[in-house]
Amino acid sequence: MRKLILCGLCATLAAGPALATGLEIVVEGEANGTVTIDLLEDLAPQHVERITTLAEQGAYDGVVFHRVIDGFMAQTGDVEFGKEGGDMSRAGMGGSDMPDVPAEFSDTPFDKGVVGMARAQNPDSANSQFFIMFDEGHFLNGQYTVVGRVTGGQDVVDAIKRGTGGNGAVEGTPDVMRKVTVTE
Repeated sequence: MRKLILCGLCATLAAGPALATGLEIVVEGEANGTVTIDLLEDLAPQHVERITTLAEQGAYDGVVFHRVIDGFMAQTGDVEFGKEGGDMSRAGMGGSDMPDVPAEFSDTPFDKGVVGMARAQNPDSANSQFFIMFDEGHFLNGQYTVVGRVTGGQDVVDAIKRGTGGNGAVEGTPDVMRKVTVTE
């Protein structure tokens, strides 16, 4: 009987979905190329599920990098107000029509290439926006959810058009995520 249960458990585990989800982001503008990201389902399953759902729906296609601070990070993902060709004065204020996601903080530090979820003051207010680190930002540790890390194309990330001023708002034509694809 134990052998039968063990075999059934092994078959169930083998038939389960692979937990190696990622993103492939085609960036155009001052930066041109592809960025690959390993999404960390074990650290932030609800956030990863949100990002992959939006990417599969095509919601991230044509969304700009609206907030880019040299030496810090590039922020994107405003699927409501951040679409290319739209009124960029509201970019960064929107999200998806889905409810906000509760915080999933971890011990993973915000180093170069780490992808985190943007949020408002409330820790449980992440929705669709995310950012990619240019350099370490350990002051974010334990206060923002880590969702992934860049595994290819960090040079593309590093070339994204920078914003100006303290908030890093990008003037003129911002770089854009032309196409975002979920990978296995």
